Amino acid sequence: MRVIFWFFLLCLASTAAQGADGGTLKVGSKRFTESYILGEIITGTAARVVHTEHRQGLGNTAIVLAALRAGSIDVYAEYTGTIASEVLKHDKPVALAQMRRELAQLGLGVAVPLGFNNTYALAMRGDEKTVASLADLAAHPELKLGLSHEFIGRVDGWPGLAARYGLVQQPRGLDHGIAYEALAQRQVDVIDIYSTDAKIRQYGLRVLADTQQYFPRYDAMLLYRLDMPERFPAAWQALQALQGRIGEQDMIAMNAAVEVDGKSFASVAQQWLARGAGSQPAASARSSLWDKLLGDDLWRLTRQHLTLVLLSVVLACLAGVPLGVLAAFFAPLRQTVLALVGVLQTVPSLALLAILIPLLGMIGTVPALLALFIYALLPIVSNTCTGILQVPSGLRMAALALGMTRRQRLWLVDLPLALPVMLAGVRTATVMSVGTATIAAFIGAGGYGERITIGLALNDNQMLLAGAIPAAVLALLTQGLFALLERGLVRGRVRLAT
Repeated sequence: MRVIFWFFLLCLASTAAQGADGGTLKVGSKRFTESYILGEIITGTAARVVHTEHRQGLGNTAIVLAALRAGSIDVYAEYTGTIASEVLKHDKPVALAQMRRELAQLGLGVAVPLGFNNTYALAMRGDEKTVASLADLAAHPELKLGLSHEFIGRVDGWPGLAARYGLVQQPRGLDHGIAYEALAQRQVDVIDIYSTDAKIRQYGLRVLADTQQYFPRYDAMLLYRLDMPERFPAAWQALQALQGRIGEQDMIAMNAAVEVDGKSFASVAQQWLARGAGSQPAASARSSLWDKLLGDDLWRLTRQHLTLVLLSVVLACLAGVPLGVLAAFFAPLRQTVLALVGVLQTVPSLALLAILIPLLGMIGTVPALLALFIYALLPIVSNTCTGILQVPSGLRMAALALGMTRRQRLWLVDLPLALPVMLAGVRTATVMSVGTATIAAFIGAGGYGERITIGLALNDNQMLLAGAIPAAVLALLTQGLFALLERGLVRGRVRLAT
């Protein structure tokens, strides 16, 4: 346990030192196309005068806001409606001056309107002629709504909208990246959209009129830490040039270049920065699955994924084996220990990450490692306890009769005989960690999940596979390595027996 404590302390100190380094401007973005692109534009603009880093795809508003307040990022593109409702918790639009006063109390500021309004809306297939406005939905309770999870939970989302228009439908949670496809396949009838989504035109959707003007304006602006202009004056001056430059049609064209033409976020942002506002990004051939699978980022993502898996499992072994021994030899504590690690296993991964970010005051590797460590504990603790309990009591008594101390018996009898069962627990924990480590991308820790989050945002099955296939291969390799270890252990025992 002492080793684990000092490890996390070292990680915290290292991350704090990086955060204190004023040399790198850290830009954030959420997990949807437009936010990725805006993050690249901000990064590219500031990179002309200062070293920058784009921490992309940081989950929902709660995660990216926690990262901003903790200093893990310095700035990201946000929308005035979201700031009012999700950050400041107002149930109605607020003036920009009031918004700035309240944000200042949180150590944040908002400035540099980018030039477009990306409001929420609901949309249906163009061939559905019976519903033209949100008010019409109330007369059609049979319609199936597939809404993004964030929209369902936001105060300016479904709860208020349903109350305003008297809607009785029970929406189904649906990731925004796959909502258009679900609508086209008639699995749902209504989805929530952003007004600058390129797929509105591609899928020929009808946007339902907001006759009661429920949705406020969602003007894109920069949400930043108040100390950022002082720490990065040249970068802040460069970012002022973005004010009013990105029109709604520009944003739709850039979204289309990614979602329809298959271009990367970075290349679309670079083209816009090179050509200026009003340019139309040129179409390009889509990359094949093979190209995406063997992309330039493969080694970096593999290194990050392996690091997360190996470190978390090693830490889980350092903590889980002693806990398993404790549970085996102290019966009154057994159920308590097993119940505790079992309960930790049931905490949803994204919820755990959202809790850890404000607790640790950072995003990235450390909270991801801690989450994976928690999820790896159960099989290691459980199998260690089970393996030791399976050691015949007669062998224990014989060991004591030969003059061994209890500690010597543990090291020379109990643990060696329990090793096969313990190794099975470590194998389970490692394979589970290979899959679970994909969540690390939601808080900027990288790994194969980075491709998966992008694939979800774009509804790009090839990109999803480009992340899932390496993870599956790594899981199979892990299974094979442990099978070889177990086979070697069996052969060693046979030799000793003969």
